[in-house]
Amino acid sequence: MGLFEQRIRMWLQCFTLLCVVDLSVPQIAYSIAEEVDKGTFVGNIAKDLNLNLQDLDSRGLHIVTSSSKRYFGVNLKTGILFVDERIDREEMCSKLAKCSFNIEAILNNPMILHRIEVNIIDINDNAPYFIETLHVLNITEFTFSGERFPLPVANDADVGSNAVKTYKLISNEHFSLDVQSSGEKRVSAELVLQKPLDREKESVIRLLLTAIDGGKPPRSGTLQVVVNVIDVNDNSPVFSQSLYKLSVSENVPPGTKILTLNATDVDEGVNGEILYSFVGHGDISHIDVFGINSQTGEITIEGNLDYEESAAFEIRVQAKDKGHSPRTTHCKILIEVVDVNDNVPEISVTSLMSPVREDAQTGTVVALITVLDKDSDKNGLPKCKLIGPSPFKLHSSYKNYYSLAVDSQLDRESAFEYNVTIIATDDGTPPLSSTCVITVLVSDINDNAPIFPVPEINVYLKENSPVGAAIQTISAADADVNENSLITYAILPNESKRVPPSTLFNVNSVSGDIYNMQAFDYEEIKKIQFRVQATDSGVPPLSSNVTVNVFIIDENDNSPLILPPYSDQGSVNTESIPYSAEAGYFVAKIRAVDADSGYNALLSYHITEPKGNNLFKIGTSTGEIRTKRRMSDNDLRTHPLVILVSDNGDPSLSSTVSIDVIVVENNVEIKTQFRERRTNENNFSSLNLYLVIATASVSVIFLLSILCLIAVKCHRTDDSFGRYSTPAITAHPDGSWSYSKSTQQYDVCFSSDTLKSDVLVFPTAYPPADSDLISIAGADTFKRNQTLPKSEKPKPPSADWRYSASLRAGVKSSVHMEESSVLQGAHGVLVQNWPTVSSGSGDAEGGEVSPSVGAGMNTNSWQFRYGPGPGVPQHMKPGEVPEAFLIPGSGAIISIRPDQVDDKKDEAKKKKKKKKGKEKKEKGRDDTEQ
Repeated sequence: MGLFEQRIRMWLQCFTLLCVVDLSVPQIAYSIAEEVDKGTFVGNIAKDLNLNLQDLDSRGLHIVTSSSKRYFGVNLKTGILFVDERIDREEMCSKLAKCSFNIEAILNNPMILHRIEVNIIDINDNAPYFIETLHVLNITEFTFSGERFPLPVANDADVGSNAVKTYKLISNEHFSLDVQSSGEKRVSAELVLQKPLDREKESVIRLLLTAIDGGKPPRSGTLQVVVNVIDVNDNSPVFSQSLYKLSVSENVPPGTKILTLNATDVDEGVNGEILYSFVGHGDISHIDVFGINSQTGEITIEGNLDYEESAAFEIRVQAKDKGHSPRTTHCKILIEVVDVNDNVPEISVTSLMSPVREDAQTGTVVALITVLDKDSDKNGLPKCKLIGPSPFKLHSSYKNYYSLAVDSQLDRESAFEYNVTIIATDDGTPPLSSTCVITVLVSDINDNAPIFPVPEINVYLKENSPVGAAIQTISAADADVNENSLITYAILPNESKRVPPSTLFNVNSVSGDIYNMQAFDYEEIKKIQFRVQATDSGVPPLSSNVTVNVFIIDENDNSPLILPPYSDQGSVNTESIPYSAEAGYFVAKIRAVDADSGYNALLSYHITEPKGNNLFKIGTSTGEIRTKRRMSDNDLRTHPLVILVSDNGDPSLSSTVSIDVIVVENNVEIKTQFRERRTNENNFSSLNLYLVIATASVSVIFLLSILCLIAVKCHRTDDSFGRYSTPAITAHPDGSWSYSKSTQQYDVCFSSDTLKSDVLVFPTAYPPADSDLISIAGADTFKRNQTLPKSEKPKPPSADWRYSASLRAGVKSSVHMEESSVLQGAHGVLVQNWPTVSSGSGDAEGGEVSPSVGAGMNTNSWQFRYGPGPGVPQHMKPGEVPEAFLIPGSGAIISIRPDQVDDKKDEAKKKKKKKKGKEKKEKGRDDTEQ
């Protein structure tokens, strides 16, 4: 059941009880102070109401109040009424003077209600307080003594004697406190002015008001009271000084602040605001020169100060406040103008001599200068000097007069103009200076000769050039100007007795263009040298020379000249060749020369007729005529040839010669035509001398080489050959093989088709005698440094031996073998064919390939011939080839196993290969000729 329902039921019970009970039941009252502790004894209900203690519990005594809070409770065993919650009188009764709390004690069976009144006694638990924390009063200076000013009233939640009883004020010379009590016992206080106020002395007065209640002990509350003293215009402005003195330099720029006036007014607000102004008393000259700020009192320069015009100023200034009845005051200002060095020296040139000759003597006066300064004393005494290096010097003549004179040699070519800077400085503090630039021009004299850029000029002129053409333009420079730099050119005569250069060339005296006066032939003259002189127009004139080298450039103007015996013009020359002449047979040689040089003399030979000739060819550079192929029955007996000899010029020139080539049956019919040639009867020429010297030099070098080779051969000992323990196999020019290690010799013969350089076999360096064998076989692979162990004994030779690749790797060639190239020995004896060198044991496949044969060996060191192997000679049938043989005295075994190839097929392949090579060779020659 909710609280609300319980209260409704309780009120219903009370209402029923009021209706039933007798209203004449006596009442009881209790008193208790507020803020007592919980459980505080109030009274004994059972005793005061004459109730049995046993009935309290059995009849269900309980307390009913109209308040939401249950402040009191009853002990059913003792009947004592006690405080059940905190009691605050100010909360229950607020401002009431009497505070009581009614409660009902109800008994059931029968229901009886007893009314109990509890009086709450106030205690001093609240201090007085003011609603405001700060109270402000504005009182003017003119307020009279005795005036009253009410103060706020303090509040206190307590009542009776615990309420506010009095007020107190901290002692003050200007105010006192008057406390008053109203009919309702309300206490108030007023502030009374005892002494007049002065804002200038004390503008704010702070007071502390205290409210005190009547409790024991008493409580109090305070209020801060601020009294603002309102100002009145009762004071005049005052300057810090009645007379101001200051010094100001002249020519101070306008706007410069020179003084700030300081006037004060002790009043407040507008009464203390001051305005400044000048006061004129007849002399107003300063009004245009100075200015004053009416708000700040700053005095500034508005015009120009000049010590020479006015040395001092006297100014009066007024200060006035802004009060309703303004008050004013005055002061005087004395301004002394200080003279400063504010004028710079002025430089003026009174006389100037320009231009000056560059050969002017030292001391020559160039200009007169005057320096003036408007200042006085030391500020008006300037000193002058030159700035920077200059060939001039400044001399002082009299006071402020100076002269500018030449101090060193002038050179117009180095500097044709001088800007002389003069500076004048006075003795002021700080010193002032000014500068003046005087421009002095230097006039020219003829002191420089014309100069060519190079001492020699090379000109290249083509032969047969047209006469009168400009071949070169020369130019000389002269550092002088005007007439001194006008140059004329002329060709100087040659000192030798040759043709004068002026007849060969001409030069334009003004422009310097050189013209050729005649055409030149490169074959007659190749270089012409002459000198050209350049002369200026000065007084006296100066000149210089340049050497001109004219090189004649060759042109292709000469045709090739065919030399004897084919040089007769219009004649037909005859040459004979045999019918059996092979391809490449020499027929004739055409020789020609060209008087030109370079590419113009580079000749080439060609057969022009008959075109498409396939029988003869000519070397384009040698001029040799040879046959391209053998003669055939279809060829003519006479072959007319037209040989064209052309040079490499542009355009190319050429000459032709005709030759009839006659084919004869044999060499006997060939008759050589001899022509008489004129012998040169000249003495031993220089070319022959060079040839003799060259031939002698080559002969001497050859002899020295032979001697050195012999000396090296003789120096070697037989021990050098002992390094090679394995026999060497060499191929002789006649195609035979030789072997040499003992006195026995064995011959091996080659067929005629075998090349002499096909096979070269050499022993390796330091191989063991029992382990190094040489083999030749196309299928073997070359291996280096593979030997049998020394502990093993060599196996007997086997009849099955093959070709190895060692020989082929050593000489990089192949070995050809034919059955017809068998060495013929005694009848029925083993016939040895192409040998191979291999290392092997008794087992045909157990041998190891020896190192490369012939690597690093001397072919003349060893010679050997092959002979029959050891053991009983094997009788071979005709056409059979031996399988192997052993070289006596060494471990080298020669084995031969020819490939089984059909003889007919092999021969057919050889013929086909030979024919194809011949055709290819002829085709190559034809391509070369073309």
